[in-house]
Amino acid sequence: MKLLGREIGIDQPLFLIAGPCVIESEALCLTVAEELRRLAERTGILVVFKASFDKANRSSARSYRGLGMDEGLRVLDKVRAATGLPVITDVHEAAHVPAVSEVVDMLQTPAFLARQTDLIMAAAASGRPVNIKKAQFMAPLDMVQVIDKARTAALAAGVDADSLLVCERGTMFGYGNLVVDMRSLVQMRETRCPVVFDATHSVQLPGVNGTSSGGQREFVEPLARAAIAVGVAGIFMETHPDPASALSDGPNAIALADLPALIDRLLALRGDSTRGLSGSAPNPIPEHGAE
Repeated sequence: MKLLGREIGIDQPLFLIAGPCVIESEALCLTVAEELRRLAERTGILVVFKASFDKANRSSARSYRGLGMDEGLRVLDKVRAATGLPVITDVHEAAHVPAVSEVVDMLQTPAFLARQTDLIMAAAASGRPVNIKKAQFMAPLDMVQVIDKARTAALAAGVDADSLLVCERGTMFGYGNLVVDMRSLVQMRETRCPVVFDATHSVQLPGVNGTSSGGQREFVEPLARAAIAVGVAGIFMETHPDPASALSDGPNAIALADLPALIDRLLALRGDSTRGLSGSAPNPIPEHGAE
């Protein structure tokens, strides 16, 4: 399928969704996005900037959630204009979809909400591409029904029913632990959607710190390498200039300074040589409203 004007799939160059977990400030987002812009220009791959304006699924009521929708969307719009990168953000409620769709290039539905029918259908009906995360409690083939809901809504709205992606982010294995069953990356192809592997949330240790989650950053690259060997269309990674000080998901985020070399290694493993990709142009920002 085409995503934001670029062909994606397991037989196409890898694409990357990356950014800080949550919008902490405009300055932070611009810093991260500028590094991602340089990465996109150097490698020629499609890079989509990701940050959440609201993290509605934090462990504690005292945890930082973000800047809120209005200010968060302003920051995402600024990132888009300043860097030329397309942007993606989470939507937690169906009522938020229209306003968010006016600003971003892609929508993402959080893993915990994969079975929320109204949200899934509203996102799909928006006309934006949607990255739908598989819930930690769902079997891979359950995503077939989720995508059926999404396609039904898209067709009813008269928008592209093929601009849907499915994302693996690990499965609960007892309390406070996630595992990635690599078979899921094959099984989710039954949805007839490109499969994305979320390499950083897959090493999360949910709730192990009591009021926050932990993570095992050292396993991000091994799991990403395994996913590429199995075959995925894209990789999702959260990144931060200083993960130790990140206000959300720091223990599983990749340090921004380490990200370019890591992506180079993943592209080499896949066979997408950096600076080549058959002469692909760096990320052209799509016309707003276009796919």
